[in-house]
Amino acid sequence: MHNAVTLPRPPATPGFAQRLDRDGLVARIALGLILAGLVAFLLAPLWSILVNAVLDRTGKFVGLSNFSTYLHTPAMVQSAWNSVWVSITVALIAVPLAFLFAYALTRTCLPPALKSLFRLIALIPFLAPSLLSAISFVQWFGNQGVLKPLLGGTSIYGPVGIILAEVYNTFPHALMILVTALSLADGRLYEAADALGTRPLRKFFTITLPACKYGLISAFTVVFTYVIADFGAPKVIGGNFNMLAIDVFKQVIGQQNFSMGAVVGMLLLLPSIVSFVIDTVVRRKIRAQLTARSVPYEPRPRLVSDLLLGLYCAAICVFLLAVIGMAFYTSAIKLWPYNLSFTLDHYRFVLFESDMAVAYKNSLVMSTLVAIIGSLVAFIGAYLIEKTRGLTFMGPALHFLAVLSMAVPGLVLGLGYVVFFNHPANPLHFLYQTMAVLVISTIVHYYTSSHLTAVTALKQIDNDFEAVSASLKVPFYVTFFRVTLPVCLPALLDIARYYFVVSMTTLSAAIFIYSPQTILAAIAILHLDESGEIGPAAALACLIVLTSMIICMVYAIFTRYLLARTQGWRNLART
Repeated sequence: MHNAVTLPRPPATPGFAQRLDRDGLVARIALGLILAGLVAFLLAPLWSILVNAVLDRTGKFVGLSNFSTYLHTPAMVQSAWNSVWVSITVALIAVPLAFLFAYALTRTCLPPALKSLFRLIALIPFLAPSLLSAISFVQWFGNQGVLKPLLGGTSIYGPVGIILAEVYNTFPHALMILVTALSLADGRLYEAADALGTRPLRKFFTITLPACKYGLISAFTVVFTYVIADFGAPKVIGGNFNMLAIDVFKQVIGQQNFSMGAVVGMLLLLPSIVSFVIDTVVRRKIRAQLTARSVPYEPRPRLVSDLLLGLYCAAICVFLLAVIGMAFYTSAIKLWPYNLSFTLDHYRFVLFESDMAVAYKNSLVMSTLVAIIGSLVAFIGAYLIEKTRGLTFMGPALHFLAVLSMAVPGLVLGLGYVVFFNHPANPLHFLYQTMAVLVISTIVHYYTSSHLTAVTALKQIDNDFEAVSASLKVPFYVTFFRVTLPVCLPALLDIARYYFVVSMTTLSAAIFIYSPQTILAAIAILHLDESGEIGPAAALACLIVLTSMIICMVYAIFTRYLLARTQGWRNLART
């Protein structure tokens, strides 16, 4: 019997600091800073709202007394019900309209140039603040409106006007989701249906709708969440018709009742969280539907249906252009409806003869800072999550907070910033009513879309790049700047454009945290409308649209040039 060979004992596991190499330590520090930022500027303000909801005006703990007071106030309960049924109504109108439009773009043989034109026009509401549609509908159907008789005596100031304005505002949001859903069809199902002689209408109800049901649910939740949290349209065209967003504004700004404002904010947060949970489940189901054997669906020409759907898209585009066109027309006439002569006085007043020029400049500065800082933070955060190993809780925590920001309405976030940063004992109190807090709030508010875009782009890059770099002892940041960043440059530019456009139109969060020195263009439009200056208000809104259009065109030109120099590998001929 041979003696057993005694193997040497493995060395003791080094401590945490010893196991981390320099690159890993740098990555974790960077990730920790981003995580701390989201905790400070997302979780902490929400916690402040929750705390204030159980305190009275003097800061004394009162438990659920504020909620009881709210539920026993008929006017406030009515506002909550108004928000719910108006949001559902808008979703029931906007989603079917967007579905038919998306169906025409993806399932017909219309000329590609015509489809591109339709899609371009359909995305115009993205470039405009929500106030613009409300102002335009007042000009169309208001007391002095061109088409007022069409309402049959019904006032535009109230739920009718809010619904019309919100349908216009949410149409592109639903359209993008549904275009994606309809683009993922499996052509094999339609080939099998054609082989069995299935009629087109039956194929639509048995194949198309079931395949798009998750996209429809997601579009519905997005539209519902947008409407219930929107402040601009109800404020301009709502009249005496109160909604939750208006109640929050009245309680905080009008009555300085932060406790009741916090209660309303918590109630406003609930439907958004429910919608967020539903949307998260829906997105997982959508990914589960994709299979490796799926083949793309190629539509076949059908003269009658293609013509009818083309006419439908044209009618929708006329409606969208009529809204934006009325705003431009109002901005270019002297006084509606008494003096319709052409003038540029409103633009001159906004840009040179009033404080509105400061507001427009502030919006440009803030949007530029948000686009630069926000895109870099979102991309670096996503990179650290996807490409750094051994993160334990940090990676999942950052991803959770990044996605959670989508569930927080801008109005609630702004209220949280007021409660949190306005407290004298807060070490971050110096940020209150500064440009910095406006930039931070906007980045946090729209962080989810940017984060998910960056994650999607990074998942397309094999982790072998980082593994090879580590084996060659190349620092991770060298690989990041030389490999990852050039490959993901299109996604980074998309994030920057998105941040700029939404920053130019944002209102809900900023309405609580701006100062006279940091007033933004969207807020200035609201003030002009309240004072009856419809012409200058329309002019400033149109300036925002024109600015966003110019940025998008510059983006397209710059992207084409830059990608031609950095993305040549995508077009290499295969031999």
